[in-house]
Amino acid sequence: MFKSSIILSIIMCFSTTVLANTKVKLGMSNATAGPVASLGAELYLGSQTYFEQLNLQGGINGKQVELLSLNDNYEPKLTVINTRTFIEQEQIFALFGYVGTPTSYAIFPILKKTGIPYLMPFTGADFLRRPIQENIFNLRASYLQEAQTQIDYLINKKRYKNIALVIQADEFGLAAQRALNKELSRYNITPVVNARYQRNTRDMSHVIKKLQTKPIDAVIFIGTYEPFSHLINTAAQEKIDVLFTSLSFIASHEVYSRLKYNSRVMITEVFPDPSECRWTICQRFKNDMTKAGVNKLNRVQLEGYINAHVFSEVAKRCEQELSHACLIKQFEQYSFKDKDLDIKFSDNNHQGLQKIYLSFSPGALLP
Repeated sequence: MFKSSIILSIIMCFSTTVLANTKVKLGMSNATAGPVASLGAELYLGSQTYFEQLNLQGGINGKQVELLSLNDNYEPKLTVINTRTFIEQEQIFALFGYVGTPTSYAIFPILKKTGIPYLMPFTGADFLRRPIQENIFNLRASYLQEAQTQIDYLINKKRYKNIALVIQADEFGLAAQRALNKELSRYNITPVVNARYQRNTRDMSHVIKKLQTKPIDAVIFIGTYEPFSHLINTAAQEKIDVLFTSLSFIASHEVYSRLKYNSRVMITEVFPDPSECRWTICQRFKNDMTKAGVNKLNRVQLEGYINAHVFSEVAKRCEQELSHACLIKQFEQYSFKDKDLDIKFSDNNHQGLQKIYLSFSPGALLP
């Protein structure tokens, strides 16, 4: 817990919220090393690529955008330290593109105390959505919406009843489990297995043992891509033939590339596959990534790119002065439509997107 003097010093840093210098400084804390490094690195890559092209065209009303990135290894304590560094030393304008529910939860007191904008975090957690916090804006759909889509698919389409939950033992796991249990209860279904594992580990031996004790149709996994991939591959070795599912946080491209067997996997997504996307902004994304020398494109990069686009378009509307008050006001009036891409915020809706997609491993599509 933070001492009152620390909180006071942070608040004083933001007592004047008008951007006075020639740069718009954003702070991004996420994992760029360790077992979930791909999430932070790819999200940053997408955002930074957009901002580099934007700066070549004059930035935001003549101000260059500077995206500062610090690694937190997906560990909440490091996220807190990084956030204090951004606010107290770097005096950034907003926090942008953070990755993770437990990391977001750790800095939630700072967000509430300081009122600093917290923009487009890579999480679908409910506490960042309800009740609405004036300074928090999400772009991606929520975990509840993903849970609704997953449970509908498993129960109504696949007719499964024996469902197991494997949950990361932290705020991410709890947030997702609440959403899943809420949806399962609508069908009077209780998970046949509940297993938990520690964040930032891939030890799934105890989980495998639990899965072997019950007849199971599907396993819903809440966590990150390395332990999920390891669980799927180990289950295949143990002849556990089930459908594995997970949320968009898992980074499906990372999971599918690690599968060693013909396993069945379904993942809910909050952005389309760039190779299939027909939005105009997707073509811009592909062109800009090519200019940056990036040839392997994925949904996480696209999300980072569109996060940067939304922030920039909203900030440009503050032509007189870019302040926190103006940014919040303009966010609540912002909408953007591009074919079936429909982004819309309001004073009672701080989540811009609502749509869920499904992706499947090659094995999941077999008879």
